Amino acid sequence: MNYILKFFISFCFTFITINFVSAQLKSYKIGVHGDTLNKVDKNGLKQGKWVIHTEPLRGEEGFEDEGIFKDGKKEGVWRHYTLTGDAIGFETYLHGGKDGKQQYYTPYGELLREESWKGFNPDAPNDTIPIYGTGSNEIISYKIQKAEPYSVKQGTWRYYESFTGKLLKTEEWDRNNIVVPNAPKKEVTQTTTTTQKKKVAKTPEMLEWERKNKGKKKAIRSGETSM
Repeated sequence: MNYILKFFISFCFTFITINFVSAQLKSYKIGVHGDTLNKVDKNGLKQGKWVIHTEPLRGEEGFEDEGIFKDGKKEGVWRHYTLTGDAIGFETYLHGGKDGKQQYYTPYGELLREESWKGFNPDAPNDTIPIYGTGSNEIISYKIQKAEPYSVKQGTWRYYESFTGKLLKTEEWDRNNIVVPNAPKKEVTQTTTTTQKKKVAKTPEMLEWERKNKGKKKAIRSGETSM
């Protein structure tokens, strides 16, 4: 008797809850564990926990994303899975945009890439954007503009070799502008060349001509040889 009563109370509670949720939402799904997923409110905004399933398409592998929506925007940690259930990505969102560290893995749990992003701050009505010189890291001016919901690359990005975990390369980003590392200055080696006149061996005829014309001005060689 007690079992039947408990079942009846549980059934009534579930029925009332479903009807209440239905009255508040435009659409939703009931998960395998009985939880309410993929809720869309009367205003058409996504709310609460969502599981987004993407089928394979044109050679691209399928995947599932799992996380929280708040007023139609992604919020907090979102998990990226293969269709076999392997976690291959962890992303953090703020007001719908990526914010902070994002990590991506192989299906075997090997770290491939770490990204760093900056999300939109609704408490700051304006944003200051640096303007860089062409081909340099020098900031030549700043531009103040109204802040809009956005997400930009900001900070250090790291790329790893999957099997060894070896760091392959790093990138530095400043508001979607990649910071080019200062190229090492080339050492300019100054070579001093001393040009010396090559000494030419004098023939007996040349020596004889110099002896005869020693001390004379504007001596002219005739090219004749003495007999």
